[in-house]
Amino acid sequence: MKRYLVLEDGTVYEGKAFGADVDSVGELVFNTGVVGYIETLTDPSYYGQIVMQTFPLMGNYGIIEADFEGECHVRGYVVREWCRQPSNFRCEYDLDTFLKRRGVPGICGVDTRAITQHIREHGVMNAVICSEVPASLDKLKDYAVVDAVKSVSTGVTEIFPAQGEKKHNITLIDYGAKHNIERELQRRGCEVKVVPYDTTAEAVLAEHPDGVMLSNGPGDPAENVACVAELKKLLGKVPIFGICLGHQLLALAAGGRTEKLKYGHRGANQPCKDLTTGHTYITSQNHGYAVVADSLPSFGKVRFVNANDLTCEGVEYPEYRAFTVQFHPEACAGPMDTSFLFDKFMDLMNERG
Repeated sequence: MKRYLVLEDGTVYEGKAFGADVDSVGELVFNTGVVGYIETLTDPSYYGQIVMQTFPLMGNYGIIEADFEGECHVRGYVVREWCRQPSNFRCEYDLDTFLKRRGVPGICGVDTRAITQHIREHGVMNAVICSEVPASLDKLKDYAVVDAVKSVSTGVTEIFPAQGEKKHNITLIDYGAKHNIERELQRRGCEVKVVPYDTTAEAVLAEHPDGVMLSNGPGDPAENVACVAELKKLLGKVPIFGICLGHQLLALAAGGRTEKLKYGHRGANQPCKDLTTGHTYITSQNHGYAVVADSLPSFGKVRFVNANDLTCEGVEYPEYRAFTVQFHPEACAGPMDTSFLFDKFMDLMNERG
């Protein structure tokens, strides 16, 4: 059955349908990962977006629910080819079944290389996956990703026990957290309390955590005014480690600014340079906004930059016992190049006493 990918600038790509039989509007972005489509489809940071994979074949090892990072919040899925007969001893069902169960439309048989080049030249834009090309693009142009964090954050407080001997109590503020963040902390002997995005600083500090973890999440960081206000109250009161959106929110709380990138960084092969050591790491990333390095206060020191475009990828706030990174150290992209940052967080809490 024919299906179309229509961009807000009027560009139309014809392909074939798979996944759910529905039309869907979203912000079209591309991911350069060769593998990891399960983690991509279940990453809450893709809320409101249609995801396109630049690697031509997806679904060849099927769907494994133990590898889910969260709930599926994508608005559509675009691939060159999807594998109808996956081969993997862990496979539970195929990609088409996954999308159908979650009401997500897919389109295959399109030239993903050409679409990627179009986005790189013109920037990310809204798109619709549909069975018929719409006569008007007004609805498509008006679409915007709003209330993203509110839509993906947990609604309840949950506690995850430490593995082995308990060493620290961590409060993880969930802005759309990937499960592997809590797993990395648990492995290091941390009991992790996951709390909703709108938890107040007073409520966090009342539990006397040894450290606070700020998770990844979707959307425009500047939209989260209330979250930023609470982080201002936490800064300097307790050791803090922020990832992705957590990195951006703490920069805003410190007085910095963020900006939207032309087409963002999404994939498991993003080079990131450590300005302290000179080492370059291969990292997993998923973001469309970046911290403006020149906007940071004097007490914020840029430690990591993207090796491709030199955008800010990590900041240290030594006076306030806090540090953040834009990439995902829990994602094992290199395969475990930057997992040392969790150890750095442990050291920071140990120094506290």
